[in-house]
Amino acid sequence: MKKILLIEDNRYVRETTADILEFANYDVITAEDGYVGVRKAEEHLPDLILCDILMPALDGYEVLRILSENVETNHIPFIFLTSKTEKDDVRKGMILGADDYLLKPFEEHELLESIESRLRKKEVLINRLSISPDITPDLDDSLRDVNLEKYFVKYRTKLYNLKQDLFTDGSKASYVYYIKNGVVKTYKYTESGKEFVTGMYTSGEFIGQLSLLADESYNTETATAIADARTIEIPRTDFIDLMRKDKVISKIFTKMVSNELMKERRRNMSMAFASVRQRTAKALLELYNKGIVKDVANSGTDIPREDFAGFIGTATETAIRMLHKLKDEGLIAMGPGRKLILLNKTRLREIANFQ
Repeated sequence: MKKILLIEDNRYVRETTADILEFANYDVITAEDGYVGVRKAEEHLPDLILCDILMPALDGYEVLRILSENVETNHIPFIFLTSKTEKDDVRKGMILGADDYLLKPFEEHELLESIESRLRKKEVLINRLSISPDITPDLDDSLRDVNLEKYFVKYRTKLYNLKQDLFTDGSKASYVYYIKNGVVKTYKYTESGKEFVTGMYTSGEFIGQLSLLADESYNTETATAIADARTIEIPRTDFIDLMRKDKVISKIFTKMVSNELMKERRRNMSMAFASVRQRTAKALLELYNKGIVKDVANSGTDIPREDFAGFIGTATETAIRMLHKLKDEGLIAMGPGRKLILLNKTRLREIANFQ
C-alpha cells in the first residue's frame, strides 16, 4: 500500500482529502502544519507528498526547500495544493522543484489522477534502474574509476558544430549522448518566450538519459552545442538493456541521476531565493568544476553572455553588469572572445555560500 503524506492546515480540507485517499486504498499520514509535515516526512519517508502552499509559520515553499536538501527525502514526488487566488505563486513552486500542483477546490478524479501519474513515473524510474526504492546507492571507490566510454565505443560518433542542435524539445527521445569533447547546453523556453538554460555539459558527461529513464517518449528540452562537440550516441533500447543487465552501469547511472536531480532542485531553489550576485558566483564555480571556465588566461570555452544569463535566470543586461562588477572587484577577468577567467575562487565561494 502506497504511503501519502498530506500537509494541510485547513482541518476540513485535510480530513475530506484524507477520506478520498483512504477510500482509494492509500495509507494516509496527515500533518496540520509545515513543521509537523517536515518531521513526519523524515520519519515515515512517504511515497508522495501533498502540501498546501499558504500555511502559518512554515509555508509550503519552505517545506519543499527543507525536504529537497535532505538526501532521504529529496526524491519524493511533491504536489502543491493551492487555491485559485494563489495561482500566481504556483510558478515559484514549480521552479523550486515541485512535481505538480492542484487548484483547490479540486475534483476527486483530478487528485487521484495526479497522484497515480507521479507514482507511476517514480515506479518506472525505479524499474529502469533496477534498484530498490528504499536504497540510495553510493559509488564506492571501485566504481569511481570505471571507464564508461569503453561500454559505448561500438556506437557511432557524431560531430555537432557550434549552435547545432543534438535534439529539440518535443523530438523523439531516441538516444543517450556521451560527450567526448566540446560543450553542450540544454534549455527550455518559459511561457514569456525567454530561454532558461537548464545545464551546461562537457567531456565525460551524459545528456538525454533522464527522458529515457523516466519513460518519456519525447525530449522535454533542447540541447545545442555552444562549442564544437563530438558525441557518442547510444540507442534508447540498447541503453535500457545495458542498465538492466550490467550492475556496475546501473549503479553508476542511479547515482548520476540522483545527483543530477538534487543539483537541479538546489539550483531551482537558488533561482527562487538567491540574489543575482550569489547565482552568478555559483554558476561560475559550477562551470569551473566542469572545466568549462578556467583560472588561466586564454583557456576555457567561449560562453555567450545570453547563455550565461539564461543559466542564472536573469536578463542578459543584468548578467553582463554583474560580471563587470566581479571584474572590477578583481574576482574574475574577461579573456579573449567570450572567455571568463576566475581570479579569486575563495572569494567567489564566500559569495556563493554566504552573501
